[in-house]
Amino acid sequence: MNKTILNIKNLKKFFFHQNEKVEVLKNLNFSIKKGDLIALTGPSGSGKSTLLHLIALMEKPSSGKIFFLEKNTNDINENEINKIRKFNISLIFQNNNLISDLNVIENVMLPLLIRQENYKKSYEKSKKILSLVNLSKRLKFYPSDLSGGEQQRVAIARSLIAETDLILADEPTGNLDYQTSKEIFNYFIKLKKMKKTILFATHNRELANKADYKLSISNGNIKRINGKK
Repeated sequence: MNKTILNIKNLKKFFFHQNEKVEVLKNLNFSIKKGDLIALTGPSGSGKSTLLHLIALMEKPSSGKIFFLEKNTNDINENEINKIRKFNISLIFQNNNLISDLNVIENVMLPLLIRQENYKKSYEKSKKILSLVNLSKRLKFYPSDLSGGEQQRVAIARSLIAETDLILADEPTGNLDYQTSKEIFNYFIKLKKMKKTILFATHNRELANKADYKLSISNGNIKRINGKK
């Protein structure tokens, strides 16, 4: 069985600003295996978020190919893309993207309800995940009632609950205190043991060093930096 979950071939992303071509990503080539826990590092503006959005199939590359579970995502239709997003890939957004008219537990349950999973089981699972991120007393609160850090924890819980094959995270612990960041990372390790794959963008050197390895983006290029053995 092929253990590769993601294969990136000659991936490029550019856009035009005031008639000037801006290359964000230049000819990236790398692959990721199932069960890998990878830190995506690089300075602000280096293209980390862009790469995550491309892998999440939210944006299309300027050229190159993204193979997910051996499928060339350039060749699949919108229905197939939506199915992959629903069951196989989840993304923890940097800006939370919570739904303002749903309360905390409803926001967290949403991925399971979209998949038409049992309501009661989804509710109980959501309570457990929210307990993990120290939000047991905020179940009925709405996003506007929460601090920025609390909103981020809800967004993390919403993505973790789906337990998809690939979890992408854009600065998931950026607004969190040290202890909560550590707890979230420990949950990443639990998911890794379940053969889930996690790729997280971070500026946190300590968390990055705990990953299996780092993918570092600089000047539109990417290189692998081996981490802990």
